[in-house]
Amino acid sequence: MGGGPVIAAEIVRHHQVIERWLAGTAARDEFARFAGAHGPAFTMVTPDGRALARERVLAEVEAAYGTAPGLVIEIRDIRVVAGEGSLVVASYEEWQGGRGRRSSAVLRADGGAPVWLRLHET
Repeated sequence: MGGGPVIAAEIVRHHQVIERWLAGTAARDEFARFAGAHGPAFTMVTPDGRALARERVLAEVEAAYGTAPGLVIEIRDIRVVAGEGSLVVASYEEWQGGRGRRSSAVLRADGGAPVWLRLHET
């Protein structure tokens, strides 16, 4: 399946922005690029089972600026598990403070920067 390195780089980059944002070290203008990486119909299922629309996810992340000083996010075991045309499904582990979660993401990668369409965390 194509796009593996591009998708892996996007997943890591995306979480680096989240890490800096939550730690309060990101430039405020980084949020616009972060927000733009989410498609208009983006949805997320949180580890506790809540289904959130794009607007809610972005509002919660934006409001959390600087709430986790010193935060370190480590991304492990990125795998492209399916792909068809410009759609790619990837799985990965996200580790924070010794606690991990598994995530599956659907992204569109059609030559430009990948766009996040759906994220499911467990």
